[in-house]
Order: sequence, then C-alpha cells, then structure tokens
Amino acid sequence: MLWQTRTQTFDLARRGVVMGVLNVTPDSFSDGGRWLDVDAAVAHGAEMFSQGAQIVDVGGESTRPGAEPVAESEELRRVLPVIERLAALGAVVSIDTMKANVARAACAAGASVINDVGGLRDETMLFAVKETGAGVVIMHMKGEPLTMQTAPRYENVTREVQDSFCTAMKRCLRCGVPAEKIIFDPGIGFGKTVEHNIELLRRLPELHVGERPLLIGVSRKSFIGKVLGSDALEDRAWPTVALTSYCRERGARVFRVHDVKPNVEALRMTEAIVAG
Repeated sequence: MLWQTRTQTFDLARRGVVMGVLNVTPDSFSDGGRWLDVDAAVAHGAEMFSQGAQIVDVGGESTRPGAEPVAESEELRRVLPVIERLAALGAVVSIDTMKANVARAACAAGASVINDVGGLRDETMLFAVKETGAGVVIMHMKGEPLTMQTAPRYENVTREVQDSFCTAMKRCLRCGVPAEKIIFDPGIGFGKTVEHNIELLRRLPELHVGERPLLIGVSRKSFIGKVLGSDALEDRAWPTVALTSYCRERGARVFRVHDVKPNVEALRMTEAIVAG
C-alpha cells in the first residue's frame, strides 16, 4: 500500500503516518492565532517532526463550521514563508487549501502533498494536482465550511461518502493522476452530525476505494465533546488518541492530529499488535 507524494513515497502496508496540524490562521477552532508568527509556526512544525510526525499540514484558511472564506493573496501570505522554511529543513509538508493557485504556489515553495477539503470538486484543483506531481488527500465535505453544519442530511452516509470517493478516483485517473498519489479522508465533522461521524468511524472498512489508504482527521473535533458532554478542548485530547488506535485497527493509515507525540505512541503500540 504505497502513497506517492511529490518528494517521498510512504509504504503504509504495515506502518501508518502521523500528519501534524499547523494552522497559520487567526480563527481555527482549536489553535487559531497561536502560530501566526512565522518563526513560531516554523518552530512548532519542527517540534512536531521531532515528536514523530512524518508530514506537517500547513493551512492558511480556517475550514471550521461557519468560517468565512479568505482572500487568495492573504492565504498565500500566511503559508508560503512557513512552507519554504520547513521544506528547507527537510520536512515533508502538506498544504491544506481549497484554492488551486495556492496549491501550485505551495508546491513551488516545497510542499509535497495537496490536502483538499473540497474533494477535488474544483476542476482547476484536479489539474493542479496533476501538474505539480503532489500526493493528494481527497476529503469528503457536504456543502461549504460556512454552511456545512446547517442540518446535514444523508440517506446512507457511508454509501454516499464512498460513492464520492469512487467518483473522485475516476476523475483523477481520467485526468492522468496516478492512483498511487491518492488517499481519501471521510471528512469527519464536515457536513455531518455526531451520528454521521460515529457511523463513518464504525464502518470505516467499507469506505476503501481501489485499495487506496484512508486518512482520519478527528483531532479535538466537537463531536468528541458532544459524546463526552464537555465543551473543554483539553477533554478531547485523549479520546483523539483512542480514536487513532481504533481507526488504525480498522484500516486507516494516515492520522491528522494536533498532539503528535501521544498519537504517534498510540499508533506504534497498536501496530505492534495488529501488524506484528
């Protein structure tokens, strides 16, 4: 189970990958404003690598529920200096964006992965993936960040998410993007209720398309707090670690998290059991 990025190939057959979250935004739900300073952002990215993250995912536009879009010029201003410096340190960097021009510029600055929460619905993003040779994360989102949590409805959430992956895979292959470049993310919390999220996690093995790996991003998300009956962000940290272990056992291979060290430890311990 190989995943090819622009600069590196990950063998995910036995060993998963942790992707550290680095939001250079003022309004992300969990850490907005903490890493706006370029020096602070680069230092935090380097720290995540030292703790075992194999990829750092840099985002300059919040996609939390209700988030307003950010101008392309502002998003570029936020992310490019951070990507350039992390790439210069030898880091594998992912750009978290829905804009094709931002994706292209980020790859020119050193990014190896395009993480598109829009699921490649934008044709220009599909061509950006092909032109840059980047690895791509195709995430499912119902609607747009501004409105996605306004009463989302599905007839069968697992089937509909899996169908969207099949459609995206076919579009990639027709465009000339190799299957080995692709991984899928069911988009936990993106246009989904607590019940939808739980159902997707329960039926994770059914989401696989073309034997491509799955990425899971549940870190610190609000559905955890709703299940626990707590609004405190700190109460979501250890449940995230538990979900990393659970989802690895259920077949996921890439884990996008804020707290790198405990999630890396949970992943490796689980793999020692399930993968030998």
